[in-house]
Amino acid sequence: MEEHVGQLWHRLITRAAATGYPQAVVKLTEISKVVGVLFRALGGDGGLRVEATIATRHGAGRHWLQRIAGTHKQVELCWRNAEALQLPAQIDLFPTKALNRDLYLWLAALAAGEVEQTLSWFQLNQQLTQQTLQRFPGLQFRYQRLVEALLALRPDFSRLRPDEAAAERAIQQALRQPGSVADLPAAKRPPQPIPLWLHPSPPRSKNGLVAEKDDEGSAQQSSSSQSVEQRRRGERTEMPEGKNGLLAFRLESLFTLADYVRVDRCTDDEEDDKAAKQALEDMEMVSVARDNKPAATSLRFDLDLPAPAYDDTPLGEGILLPEWDYKRQLLRPDYCCLQPLLATTAQPVELPARLKRTAQRLRRQFEALTPTRVWHKGQADGPEIDLDAYLLHKAECRQGRVSAERGLYRDFRNGSRDLACLLLADLSLSTDAWINNKARVIEVIQDSLFLFAESLCATGDQFAMYGFSSRYRSHVRFHTLKTFEQNYDATVRGRIQAIKPGYYTRMGAAIRYASTLLSQQKVSQPLLLLLTDGKPNDLDQYEGRYGVEDTRMALHEARKLGLQPFCVTIDEKASDYLPHLFGSHSYVVIRNPSDLPRELPLLYARLT
Repeated sequence: MEEHVGQLWHRLITRAAATGYPQAVVKLTEISKVVGVLFRALGGDGGLRVEATIATRHGAGRHWLQRIAGTHKQVELCWRNAEALQLPAQIDLFPTKALNRDLYLWLAALAAGEVEQTLSWFQLNQQLTQQTLQRFPGLQFRYQRLVEALLALRPDFSRLRPDEAAAERAIQQALRQPGSVADLPAAKRPPQPIPLWLHPSPPRSKNGLVAEKDDEGSAQQSSSSQSVEQRRRGERTEMPEGKNGLLAFRLESLFTLADYVRVDRCTDDEEDDKAAKQALEDMEMVSVARDNKPAATSLRFDLDLPAPAYDDTPLGEGILLPEWDYKRQLLRPDYCCLQPLLATTAQPVELPARLKRTAQRLRRQFEALTPTRVWHKGQADGPEIDLDAYLLHKAECRQGRVSAERGLYRDFRNGSRDLACLLLADLSLSTDAWINNKARVIEVIQDSLFLFAESLCATGDQFAMYGFSSRYRSHVRFHTLKTFEQNYDATVRGRIQAIKPGYYTRMGAAIRYASTLLSQQKVSQPLLLLLTDGKPNDLDQYEGRYGVEDTRMALHEARKLGLQPFCVTIDEKASDYLPHLFGSHSYVVIRNPSDLPRELPLLYARLT
C-alpha cells in the first residue's frame, strides 16, 4: 500500500511539474532525413551524421514543483563536433507540431554556419543567427515565429533577482535583434537554457572514452531493445576491489557493517529492464571500468587470424598503400599493408542447381547487349568498295583538289563494348548475419557473384571479381576470385563457393588497390562496382568519421584515374553516409537483400 501511494504521488507531482506539450511532440527519428539534407544543403559538413544529443545539467533556477518532483535538472541542446550533429531526441517545447518541427530545421541551419570559435557562447550564437538570416532570408519568418513563441515561455523579469533579471533582459534582446548585445551581464546562477541557440559548453568525454558500436551485435539486436542513436558521456575508472567501504543503515535502531561483494549477474536474471533504463537516463556521466580478470579467449576465437595451414594462400609479400588522415588533412604513405589471397581449399564446382533457371533467363537478356555486326566505312582495305567514299574521291579529283589518301573500302565486322568492370565484394564478419530463416548475407553475396558472372559471360565484357576484409591496418585481406585475364569457369565458381565472412571493413585500402587494377585496363568505360552491407570500420581508429573520410578520398582518387565508382548496398542506414561517399546518383540501396542476386546483373546492364 505504501509503495502504491508513493507511485501515485510521483506520477501526480511529475505531471504537475511538466512543461512540455506531449500532443505536439516531434521526434528526431521522424525528421532526421529532412534535417540531414537541409544541414548539408546549407553548407554543413557532409561527413557528419545526425544523432540524438545527451542531456546535460544547466544549473538554472527551477520552479518549486520541479524541485519537489526532481525534474528539469537537465536539458537537451543542439551542438556539433567532428563526428556528428547532435540534436534533441524529441522536441515538445511548443504547443504545435509546426513550431517544434521548425525548431529542428532552424537548429540544423544554425549549426551549418561557421564563425570565430574564440568568441563567447553568447556572442557566437548571435553571430551565427545573424549570418544564417543574412545567407538565407527565407528563414526570417520562421525565426520570428520561434522567437515570439519562446519569449512567451521565458521567465518574468519581476520574479527574478536583479542580477538574473538583467541577464534575462539581455538574452531576450539578443533573441529579438541578434548582435545588438555585446556581453551577458554576470549573475549568480546561469540563465535559463535557450533552445534556439547552440549549447554554451558542449560536453566532452573524459579520458578519450567514446561510445563503440559492434556491427555484428547490432545486426542481431533484439527489436525490443532501445536502439536510439544517442551517445552518452563516459569516463574510465578503476574497477572497485569490493574490500573497502562502510555501508551503514538503520534497522530498528541497529547499525550493521556490511561488505560490498561483486556478483556477476546475467542479463537473463533481470526481471524488469525499465529500472536499468531509467537509471541510465538519469546518469549524466557513465563510468566504465576494466575488470582485472582475463577475458575468455574462446569468445574471441572467431576474430583471431586462422592458422596458416587453413588460411588462403598469400600472393606475394603484401602491398603497402597510403591512408587519408582527415584530422591532419594529409595522406599517410605506406600506412596499410594489403595482402592478396587465393583460396587454398577451393574445388571446381558447377553452378548451383537453384540458380540455373535464373542464370538462363539473365543470359538471354544480356545477349541483347552483345554488339551486332556493322559496316566499318572508310577502310584502307576490305571486301567491298565504299561507294560514298569513292564518289567523294572522284568529285574532288574533277575539281582538282585531291585530299590526302582516303579509305575507299568497307568491312563488315563485329561491334565492341569498350568497357571493363571490377566487382569488389565486402566479406566482413557482418555478412554472417541472417536476413531471413533461410539465408545469410554471405550466401546472398555468393549467389549475386554467380549470376553476375553468368550474365557478363553472355556479353563478352571484361570483368574481374575480388573480395576484401581487414583486421587492423597491417592486415587488409584481398581475396582473388577472378582476374581480368582469367576465363569464368568451374575454378572461379569454386573460389566463389569458398568465400566466408570474417573480420572488418577497411574499405579505403581495398578501393585503392582495386582502382590500380582497373586503371590498367585500356578501355573507355571502366566501372568499379562495390558490393557491401555496411559502412567502413575496423578495430582501430578506422571506426566512425575517420573510415568514412578515408573511403571518400579513395573514391576521389579513383575518379581522378577516370574510373566510375558505384555502390550497391543492403544497409538500411546507407542514406546517412553514402551520399557523402559516392554522391547522390552513384549508389543504390537494395531494400530486400534476397533480391540482390537478381537485381545486381540488371543494375549493371543499366549502368553500361
